[in-house]
Amino acid sequence: MYKRSAFFAATAALTMAAPALAEDSVFVGHLADMSGPTAFVGKVYADGVRDAMTYINEHGGISGTKLEFETIDYAYKVPQAIASYKKWKSRKGMVAMQGWGTADTEALISFVAKDEIPVYSASYSGHLTDPQGKNPNTSKPAPYNFFYGASYSDACRGLVQWAAQDWKAKGNGGKPKFTHIGANHPYPNAPKEACAAYATELGFEVMPPVVISMKPGDFKAQCLSLKSSGTNYGYIGNLGGSVLSLVKSCNTVGTDIQFMSNIWGGDKKVFEAAGEGIKDYIFPTMTPFWTDDVPGMKLVRAISRVSDPSGKEERLHHYIRGVCSAYYMKEAMEWAKANGGITGENIKKGMYARDNWVPKGLEGVCLAANWSEEDHRGINQVNIYKGNYNDGNVQVERVSQMTLERRDDWLGF
Repeated sequence: MYKRSAFFAATAALTMAAPALAEDSVFVGHLADMSGPTAFVGKVYADGVRDAMTYINEHGGISGTKLEFETIDYAYKVPQAIASYKKWKSRKGMVAMQGWGTADTEALISFVAKDEIPVYSASYSGHLTDPQGKNPNTSKPAPYNFFYGASYSDACRGLVQWAAQDWKAKGNGGKPKFTHIGANHPYPNAPKEACAAYATELGFEVMPPVVISMKPGDFKAQCLSLKSSGTNYGYIGNLGGSVLSLVKSCNTVGTDIQFMSNIWGGDKKVFEAAGEGIKDYIFPTMTPFWTDDVPGMKLVRAISRVSDPSGKEERLHHYIRGVCSAYYMKEAMEWAKANGGITGENIKKGMYARDNWVPKGLEGVCLAANWSEEDHRGINQVNIYKGNYNDGNVQVERVSQMTLERRDDWLGF
């Protein structure tokens, strides 16, 4: 339900902000990594965003207003992301942006706040969740940053909750050992301190982080380090080829460890590539899978036909999150149009207009979200799955669901 009654400003098209309020189109920038170190999943997510925006245009746009958009492959390079943003703002009159990585999204926080341009990123950094800078540890308030899903920090907290339960369920005593594994980069590092602090709170012994490259490589030395430290639960902050290399290297040297990954590091594509090396691999999700029978998958499959007319391609859950991101933006824009016009400031207000918000047609696909002016932790639910590869088949099963507290000391952290 709307928190406040929606009304249409009949004179909106006559105001000085005519380009943004015009009935014909508004511009949305779209940053994607199609060729850089995160392209393994970047292409998948970008397809979800692009297909969704195209489908929206083909079915009435934003209450009659067309979405004009441009996708730029910035190859995970921050300077390129900033240059693209500035071009879109100055030349296109951008009203919102679909973003991608942590380093570039965090680098743009001050720009988008000053320019009042909402950014819907595929970075789920906890640093983006404090819009007013209430937490004294927040380096930059992020009033115009939104993302669909639990933050990296909350997802990792959910995983260590599961690990604590798993440790006890297996009849183990003493303190389990927890290690963060990932590149020394803003994306893998985003939840590192937050998750380590919570793991300590839950009774884990937190070991020194193990650094591995975002690129594929020989990680046997790191796996031997994990083995010698006696690490029981390892959180993987990387994705794609790096994850494959880690799993294979640790299997080679016989490292006995329970891997738990961030949301980008676990999917059927990774499991198929790793083959028999994947065993009881734990990872979080924020949507169902392609074959799940939920009402909203009918719309997702229709959107998928934009780039796959045959309808035969099985999309990863990263694609589906891209669809959710685009549709939250769509409905915030619809609210904006009915409440003064499609401007960045009004789109932001539209993000606060509903409680327990699921975009129309995506029931059972997108989790119910709650954003507020004080708290941009839209989702605090973490669904935890286990992946296995057996005799040529990928098997994925849900093992738990964690709901994270909205603790004040976790805001922006």
